[in-house]
Amino acid sequence: MKNKIQPRKAIEKFRERPPMLENRRGMLRLDMNENMGFCSPKVSAALRGLSSEEIAMYPEKENATARIARFFGVSPQELVLAAGIDDGLRLIADVFIERGRTVLLVEPTFPMYRFHAEQREARIHSVFCDDDMQFPLDEVLRALKRGPEVFFLANPNNPTGALLHKRTLQKILNAVSGTLVVVDEAYFEFSGVSVLPWIRRRKNLVVTRTFSKAAGLAGLRIGCLFAHRETANFLKRAQAPFPIGVAPLAAAEAALKDGAFTQRAAAEIIRGREILAAGLHELGVRVFPSAANFVLVDFGIRDPRIIHALAKRGILIRDQTVAVGRPGFARITAGKPEQMQRFLRELQKLL
Repeated sequence: MKNKIQPRKAIEKFRERPPMLENRRGMLRLDMNENMGFCSPKVSAALRGLSSEEIAMYPEKENATARIARFFGVSPQELVLAAGIDDGLRLIADVFIERGRTVLLVEPTFPMYRFHAEQREARIHSVFCDDDMQFPLDEVLRALKRGPEVFFLANPNNPTGALLHKRTLQKILNAVSGTLVVVDEAYFEFSGVSVLPWIRRRKNLVVTRTFSKAAGLAGLRIGCLFAHRETANFLKRAQAPFPIGVAPLAAAEAALKDGAFTQRAAAEIIRGREILAAGLHELGVRVFPSAANFVLVDFGIRDPRIIHALAKRGILIRDQTVAVGRPGFARITAGKPEQMQRFLRELQKLL
């Protein structure tokens, strides 16, 4: 009798992931940091304009990559396209993380960083935000002296919303040379802070961007990795020949051509975030400052009841008990001002 097929030991340790929540259409989706104002009409038109011949062919991405790179002010050799940031992080892990290497995290943060590190049996060194969710810079600088191979850093951070300014990021990058620093700028359109131009002079820097947030293309899965051309070349060597489909490429280009739509969408979401934060404060809910398209809140012991009751009213928010390490925390996506008013009205009834 043949032996049972066995996965790697690291995979055996992973719990089976519960299925993502379905039937979310028509609900007020404040749980996934999506753009609830939808995407540019030019994106929809570009998708409708795809011919049957284009759909039947493998995608040709070199010219599209060059045009997308031009928009961001980089060369095509400094840009790697991926099927969303999740896929980009997988690619970074494939190239730079292996068993026994050390990955530095500041937690709570985006869980996919830990996921990819654990999958490759890396050692994870975590430092933690304080009770006010402030970034522990001194602890990070001490940890970097130990020479981790990779440091994942979301800016603004998810789920705290905290933003590091360039002078702090400069201190971090000046403290290391042999550590790959991945600055995840998924929420750049809401913060306005970027270190993208620094890739030219820092071979150990990778910057990520996504079309899933302000541009509203979460359903198409396309993101960008920016790096010094030597670093980007390593990433491209490990990538499949056709990482991006023809539809995401067409949508991304259309979104970039309609930059005014993305800017208006981001501005409206920022207004919604301000209304949300102010309304929560008035209701006596602790709100942490955020530079992203969401806020982190502490409902205290009421948290599970509130999340469940809101869901019954067609409003979804994200429980952050596991991420933060204690009950009471939830992440609420910011949307249009009228969506935030609806949420606050329903929350007020529950409180």
